[in-house]
Amino acid sequence: MAALTSGTSWTSLTLPALLLAALAGALAVKTDLVGGAPAGHVLDEPLTVEIAPRSFTYRESGEFYRAGYAVDGSQKTVTASRALTIMKYQVTAADYGRCVADGACAAAEPGFAPKDAVDTPATGVSYDDAAAYAAWLSARTGEIWTLPSDRDLAFAAGERFPDDALGVDIDSTNPADRWLADYRRETARKASRDPVPQPLGRFGENEYGLADFAGNVWEWTTTCNRRVNLDKAGEVLNDTSSCGIYVASGKHRAAMSSFVRNPKGGGCAVGVPPDNVGFRLVKDTRWYAPLLAAFRARGIPL
Repeated sequence: MAALTSGTSWTSLTLPALLLAALAGALAVKTDLVGGAPAGHVLDEPLTVEIAPRSFTYRESGEFYRAGYAVDGSQKTVTASRALTIMKYQVTAADYGRCVADGACAAAEPGFAPKDAVDTPATGVSYDDAAAYAAWLSARTGEIWTLPSDRDLAFAAGERFPDDALGVDIDSTNPADRWLADYRRETARKASRDPVPQPLGRFGENEYGLADFAGNVWEWTTTCNRRVNLDKAGEVLNDTSSCGIYVASGKHRAAMSSFVRNPKGGGCAVGVPPDNVGFRLVKDTRWYAPLLAAFRARGIPL
């Protein structure tokens, strides 16, 4: 378990935090899952950027319906109370290849091998592949790495994060309004397709130093696809999540099955498929992150 940061004393911790600490110690002794040096060669950590806490506007992901008509998801102001540490660049094909060589990751989809694996994002990988890489990197670095949520990427991407709103009056009962708006949006997305993954840095950095977001490689997230039905007042009637289908974020959001590696092969559950799908990871810097990871590894959601 990571040590307490300087300036933190046991007397300043809350009861839940103390209980977590006690559980962490017991779990470390009994299972050897927490603490200790990672097995095998220890890798250098990837280059990261730290996104400082702030408030930002976020449109919720999912498919929203009101009175039987598709509507835009709600837009909320979200306050991130702690910094987010996230990879500056997407995971490269060479880095992913090391996980494959170790036997911890499945090989990427044939036909997605780039000419320069060292400088090109890994593509042809599924959500399951990306999660396996995160577990492997965590073991190799001794840190806790996970896939980001859609909201994490919105926080880190800043001005580059897409707004999927169609902009049609939510009170409109004319289905043609939605159909025409959706047609224009999907046509524009198809016209801008650029299928060949580009070298790292090709699409520049955003205002926080995050590189290549919303280029031509979408990024897997842990956010499950949702179908939300609203009443006439806009309140949620029901919210159904499909956690075998995850959101990939980039120029636009796409919902894809967790096992899909080639989004152009009919694997996109909603809307226009991405050009390519890869991923980047976030580092959980909380002192109790190893404990949470150990519980999750045992199938205990926290």
